[in-house]
Amino acid sequence: MQATALFHLLGILTWQLLVMTSFFSEYWSDLSQLFSNSQQRLYFGYLLCAAIIAFIWLNNTGQNLKHSLIQATGFKHWFSQSALADYKLILINKIIFLLMLPLLVTKLAIATAMFELMHQSFSQRSSIDNDLPVWLIISAFTLFVFLLDDFARFYLHKLMHQIPWLWEFHKTHHSATSMTPLTVLRTHPIEGIIFSLRSALVQGFSIALFIYFFAGKVDLYTVLQVNVLVFAFNVAGANLRHSHVAIYYWRWLETIIISPAQHQIHHSTQPRHYNKNYGAILAIWDKISSSHCYSEPEHKLQFGLNRMQASSEHNLYALYLAAFINIFADCKRFIRQLSQ
Repeated sequence: MQATALFHLLGILTWQLLVMTSFFSEYWSDLSQLFSNSQQRLYFGYLLCAAIIAFIWLNNTGQNLKHSLIQATGFKHWFSQSALADYKLILINKIIFLLMLPLLVTKLAIATAMFELMHQSFSQRSSIDNDLPVWLIISAFTLFVFLLDDFARFYLHKLMHQIPWLWEFHKTHHSATSMTPLTVLRTHPIEGIIFSLRSALVQGFSIALFIYFFAGKVDLYTVLQVNVLVFAFNVAGANLRHSHVAIYYWRWLETIIISPAQHQIHHSTQPRHYNKNYGAILAIWDKISSSHCYSEPEHKLQFGLNRMQASSEHNLYALYLAAFINIFADCKRFIRQLSQ
């Protein structure tokens, strides 16, 4: 009897060990893919391109080679208290997302559901797929996904600032006082989940729509398995948006595309910069919604939530729990006002 119980216990311990081993293997694999997968913003190739662009930019401003190289790499910022908080968030969030992954809706599930809904809603499929050349369908799909995804990111980002309870979660990102490319992952898990669902909805809808009308002709122009337009954005220094290298464009171009300096304005502590430049790639959405702001090369920016920001903004309480505490307090105040 004791031997049976012992074998049962050993079986349970072995199973738990296998589960833990599998989990941590997947965990480290996912972490490494942040830099080895070309579909990730932090792919080492994109980081290298950003560093080269920053070096050329700084060197052309009259700085010597050594100073340009030091600034381009942003070495001192990588070890700041703010950057260390970024690393903690990345490591912890990866565990949270792996645990929640089975509960999240995938783009394939959304695409399948929407495709079936279209079949039920419309009696007959369109025959326009027979009238258009394949290259035009692929170009239209590539552009459609790019524009819809960029607009959705802009609009959700704007809501993150305008809706109080969403802002409580988004504050985690804006609490960064020193920025490196990894600051793009300085997000509260709730915000990460919301943006993950946004991506699944956009891609799922786009896939279902084009497959419904064009069937097997649907494809995407890609480079390294990435939408060619997004690839161009990443190679052109996307990672400098979260940096201290204020690269700005001509004014006419900053009306179309968000420059690194424009996104840095979005992180500025100056009140006149609040709620400006929500866009990820295109500036046209901000232009339409009156939230557009050109870069200001003559002004040195300070990043964070406010000028008097304390170092406590970088601890785990502020990064994870403060949002829930503040939302709960707001709900209590609201209920108290209703009862008066």
